[in-house]
Amino acid sequence: MKVLVTDPIAEPGLDRLREADHDVETAYDVEGDDLRSAVADAGALVVRSGTEVDRELFEAAPELTIVGRAGIGVDNIDIDAATEHGVIVANAPEGNVRAAAEHTVAMTFAAARSIPQAHGRLKQGEWAKSDYLGTELNGATLGIVGFGRVGQEVAKKLDGLGMNLVAYDPYISEERAGRLGAELVELDECLEQADVLTLHTPLTPETEDLISSDELDRMDGGFLVNCARGGVVDEDALAAAVDDGTLRGAAIDVFADEPLSADSPLLDVDDVVVTPHLGASTHAAQENVATDIADQVLSAFRNEPVMNALNAPSMDASAFPRVRPYLDIASTAGKIATQLLDGRVEGVEIRYAGEIAEEEVDLVTASALEGVFEPLEWQVNAVNAPRIADERGIDVTESKTRQSEDFQSLVTVTVKNGDREVGVCGTLFAGEDPRIVRIDGFRVDAIPAGHMLVARNKDAPGVIGFIGTVLGDSNINIAGMFNARGTIGGEALTVYNLDHAVPEDLRERLEADERIIGTRYIALNGTE
Repeated sequence: MKVLVTDPIAEPGLDRLREADHDVETAYDVEGDDLRSAVADAGALVVRSGTEVDRELFEAAPELTIVGRAGIGVDNIDIDAATEHGVIVANAPEGNVRAAAEHTVAMTFAAARSIPQAHGRLKQGEWAKSDYLGTELNGATLGIVGFGRVGQEVAKKLDGLGMNLVAYDPYISEERAGRLGAELVELDECLEQADVLTLHTPLTPETEDLISSDELDRMDGGFLVNCARGGVVDEDALAAAVDDGTLRGAAIDVFADEPLSADSPLLDVDDVVVTPHLGASTHAAQENVATDIADQVLSAFRNEPVMNALNAPSMDASAFPRVRPYLDIASTAGKIATQLLDGRVEGVEIRYAGEIAEEEVDLVTASALEGVFEPLEWQVNAVNAPRIADERGIDVTESKTRQSEDFQSLVTVTVKNGDREVGVCGTLFAGEDPRIVRIDGFRVDAIPAGHMLVARNKDAPGVIGFIGTVLGDSNINIAGMFNARGTIGGEALTVYNLDHAVPEDLRERLEADERIIGTRYIALNGTE
């Protein structure tokens, strides 16, 4: 497949994609119509922060499977639009965590000890030793806003230097913060306690200008360090706070607009240390994020879980082999159930029983929803299926039980419309052999692949022979079949695995017989 790379990444990442026989095309500095034209036939798009991936770009890229961000921040990617178009968005948060944390520590020392200022003056021939009286970090309080991967790594490093740790993060537990030696507090308290405040939040509508004049006033006499994302700090307010002595200093690596303009007020304040977005600029970090995002692109192409997907279910790689066979089973069960319901889907229930109930099943549930919606002619995949359900007001429930009377593991997909519902159950035989084992309460044994005909008929002599004759007259071979009935002479359900598709006129011929209650032709995986 074609992989379009629009921002420079390290060669080892490009090499990994090429070694997998994918066509890697680099198109740096393209934008507008040229970018939309370049991405039109791409299966993957790899970017950094320099490419704006907006709704128009997704609309121009019908083949796109994944957008990979070689780094952490994804504020340049419209994730909602990606999800609507069924495109995975993934980042590489681990590759530059260490580099970003180390730069934060370096900038903390630079601000606290006026290292760049003293260096500059000495280079100019001034021995300004008496002008710089630094601040020791031992015993000081470090306030951390955003206690994710980078924030936690900074905490580990500066805790070892004897700093006291407080953290603000509405999405982390007190237990997790406590294990890292940090006290979890509200934002105002974090600001007021911090001798040094470091920021590690993404740029979102909620975090834009998170730190402005009021917040800086609460940091009376402290230092602020931002190596996270530009726009989180009001730069005009920060320059004023350092200039008037509200803060002792600041160290900033990221800016609202980059490159930083020469007329930025931050450049006019001596006690503000600035660097040109160097947080991830180490050889190791650049190689790590490039190879990490390449691996995620390859996983997406292989229909494997993408470990750092931001808008799609993911799972631990070690668990995936145990779950993978159930993805197709769940999708097939959903597809069969929807077509047998013969009406609007108002609710979907996915039940897990037996050993599969002990696994992470988000991917399986997404596959089941994909199967449910596919026959309804919605543009659907496992990425956007949960959103489709939500947008259409379809109630989705998931349940688990360790108990399974007949099978080691059982996945049941039930679709509902008012009082009418159809359930389809799938399992694995001998660990590897997928089977559909129940359809609408009837016990069956059907291979979930190829062409399938499901017939409801009266339990009467000659019915199966009649169906076989009609199929034979059309040169459609029966690869396998299973008949189940409720009571003698009552209603029966028969599943036929066939070698060829069933045309509509053949179904009409079958249903013209009064013994046939109804038929459904279902094309499954492996059809040609």
